[in-house]
Amino acid sequence: MTMIRTLTIQGFKSIHQTSIELGRVNCFIGANGVGKSNVLEALGVLGAAANGVVDDESLLRRGVRAGLPRLYKSSFATERTPAHIGIGVQGDAQEGYRVSLLNPLDSPEPAWSYKTEVLTDGTNDVVSDGVRNKKNLNPQAGLAALKMVDLEASNPAARLLRRLQDYAIYCPNTPTLRGVVPDMQSRRPVGLSGGLLAESFEALRKHLEAQEEAGDALLDQVLELIDWVADVQATSHGAALVSSKVPRTKLMLKFTDRFMNKSRNELTAYDASEGALYIIFCAVLCLLPDAPGILAIDNFDQALNPRLLAKLTSRLSGWLQHNAADRQLLFTAHNPAVLDGLDLTDPQTRLFAVERNSNGLTVVRRIEPSGELAGMNQQYPLSRLWMMGHLGAVPNV
Repeated sequence: MTMIRTLTIQGFKSIHQTSIELGRVNCFIGANGVGKSNVLEALGVLGAAANGVVDDESLLRRGVRAGLPRLYKSSFATERTPAHIGIGVQGDAQEGYRVSLLNPLDSPEPAWSYKTEVLTDGTNDVVSDGVRNKKNLNPQAGLAALKMVDLEASNPAARLLRRLQDYAIYCPNTPTLRGVVPDMQSRRPVGLSGGLLAESFEALRKHLEAQEEAGDALLDQVLELIDWVADVQATSHGAALVSSKVPRTKLMLKFTDRFMNKSRNELTAYDASEGALYIIFCAVLCLLPDAPGILAIDNFDQALNPRLLAKLTSRLSGWLQHNAADRQLLFTAHNPAVLDGLDLTDPQTRLFAVERNSNGLTVVRRIEPSGELAGMNQQYPLSRLWMMGHLGAVPNV
């Protein structure tokens, strides 16, 4: 297994310093503006560094918001401004990758520069620590990405780097899922905003059908969450089902409504419920083997009814393990119903409260159902306990 077990962040945006122990399914809750997305983006910056360069293009490709350099570095009245941004991860076999990155505030270069970079396979250092500008090396180019060619594919350090390089933050929006606007960050199997949804669902159907009964059961799990649907197909003949004035892609999703007359019971993603599109989007990311080994979804709970959201959340862990036991998902949420789909008795399903302390620093705290909280959880669901204020992570309003 190559799960990322520990994520450490120093001096990044609202995160002065934190260390997070990750599982398979990782849910981050908290008030607006406390830094939930910053956790996801820190991992995106590390993924860009693992790929050899940190610049606006490499960040945008991973779903990290491109911004002014001064906005990436922590700046608190009560804390000393760090000289650099430090981000690192460690995996199951003690393999690890960490960097410290310089991002000048006043006269930034096109790319960030590496101050230090360390890659270890758990036994030996592949890339050693050191101040880069004293070694006559290009400070804007990562060494770890170059060293990968010398490593066996099975080497823990190589596996870790590949996971980081493929990591992305997805944030789907309805127009892109419908196929009426292009995805600004298109990638396989699905774009960061939901582009190529029809193509990815077609690939998922073929993938599951090849597994016969087991695959059919998984496809049924997906379609059961869309209760009005008899079937979903990808078709290149959807033009007759949508106005000629509507922009459309070559391949379109076609839904068959089980309640309508058979002569008029087909509609495309343009007219279908947006909740159905979000369900399919999450399914392809979890179930397709060419999806990233570790990925994030920002605002996971948008467009979904609370009860449907809880059911979808309950299926994430099983879907992620379908192709590989070490698949990982990080997501942010604001809807309390998402908590009722989390099985916190599973040590690989983790819930984190994200808050700002009295000095404004982002604090990440794991919530475990033990002690007094476990007793209250026998009377009330986690969603209710969150609303009642027993989990923290609520706005101070």
